[in-house]
Amino acid sequence: MGLKRKTADLKKRMREAVKGGGSQAIKKQKAIGKKTARERILSILDPKSFHEYDMFVEHSGKDFDMDKKFLPGDGVITGTGTIMSHPVCIYAQDFTVAGGSLGWAHAKKITKIMDHAMKLKIPIIGINDSGGARIQEGVNALAGYGEIFYRNTRASGVIPQLSVILGPCAGGAVYSPALTDFVFVVDQVSKMFITGPEVIKTVLGEEISMEELGGARVHSEITGNAHFYADSEEECFGQIKELISYIPWNNERKAATFPKKPPKARLFNIDEVIPADPRQPYDVRHVIRSISDDSEFFEVQELFAANIVIGFARIAGQTAGFVANQPLVLAGVLDVDSSDKAGRFIRYCDSFNIPLVTLVDLPGYLPGIDQEHAGVIRHGAKMLYAYSEATVPKITVIMRKAYGGGYIAMCSHHLRADFVCAWPTAEIAVMGPEGAANIIFRNEIKNSENPDETRKQKIKEYKEKFANPYVAAAYGYIDAVIEPKETRSFLIHALEISSQKSETGPQRKHGIPPF
Repeated sequence: MGLKRKTADLKKRMREAVKGGGSQAIKKQKAIGKKTARERILSILDPKSFHEYDMFVEHSGKDFDMDKKFLPGDGVITGTGTIMSHPVCIYAQDFTVAGGSLGWAHAKKITKIMDHAMKLKIPIIGINDSGGARIQEGVNALAGYGEIFYRNTRASGVIPQLSVILGPCAGGAVYSPALTDFVFVVDQVSKMFITGPEVIKTVLGEEISMEELGGARVHSEITGNAHFYADSEEECFGQIKELISYIPWNNERKAATFPKKPPKARLFNIDEVIPADPRQPYDVRHVIRSISDDSEFFEVQELFAANIVIGFARIAGQTAGFVANQPLVLAGVLDVDSSDKAGRFIRYCDSFNIPLVTLVDLPGYLPGIDQEHAGVIRHGAKMLYAYSEATVPKITVIMRKAYGGGYIAMCSHHLRADFVCAWPTAEIAVMGPEGAANIIFRNEIKNSENPDETRKQKIKEYKEKFANPYVAAAYGYIDAVIEPKETRSFLIHALEISSQKSETGPQRKHGIPPF
């Protein structure tokens, strides 16, 4: 009889906890197109795999009548489960409970599940939907954020950390997602900013909406703070599942292998992607799809710094990280944002044992006063640092232009690429033929009876000398000149023979990258 009573009491307590902030708060949440915290967790994880912990944790606030309030689970749900049988730790802030505000007990639940993830060496997924620090708890709320930030930093490069912004994430709270590996946002749902519209209006007298200030589109296109943009929560959950399939559980493992599949050659024929005119742009994603398994490519930060393309694909069943210049946007030049974007992705792949494939077609760095004053020297150096530091297999394919510092930065042999191949269309030189001819043959052109004709002849002369891969190949800077249709087989072979690559750097605490 005693057991039955206690079991009934347990079930009653669980029902109360599952209600969150109550039916009215849940209705309000759903009225604006948002799922509840528990529904979100269940939508991401495999069916019946979720195990919840700390359901009965209560806050310890006493000031401002907090001692009279019951906050189920203190506004956050934590636990473990699986995604496509991959184990993960997960937490979701519950906006229906005190606006998902973070107090000390709330933070302790999050840090506890983060500690579990580190001990178990499995990914951690955090779903953010919170009004921010719980003001009634004062410095304890701030202490809670600090404990989370510290763990984000310690876990960096050890286990994958995914942040999902499904509501407001303001003030100091935004620094946790900023410290994680990948940030997911949903249109009209996600809001991220340090200071909100009201503060900006009070301090600066400027009026701006939450969406214009820190909506999903802003962080996907302008700031680069978000890595994946979705139109709905369901689409976002699909992106999370797809990402998990490409990455390993931790830094001591490799990503799961899948059955090898040929590319869809009818849709993506590599011989038809590159135009005959070297000035004509094309979509480099078609090149990636022409060599990847089943022509699948999972792009990261698609809307930000579109002059470079990064993302994951499989080659013969193995995950590879792709970094590619995009001739469709700014001719594929490197600039401040694209260098940041690529540099961070390179470091992620290196941390988690994911080989890097680099596709090169760029005229160099973007010139201009704006770029120089924005710190292109410092930002551009991030990419050089990331490639030089990376010890995973690095394979580079030079397709067309590789001019100036851009040639070096895009994982050349000089930054210790393991294999560099070039197509016959590759042009490797200090600068483009037109600019080079104008400098080298300035006097001859100037003193010529027909300057225009002389300029054309000198450009042709320079092209014959450098607008091909053979000069670089003669110095051993190019390992092989191959036909485009041989690219996939070259990559498969290079990845196979470098799969056991082992390289260690100099003894040091850590390097000092140009942050």
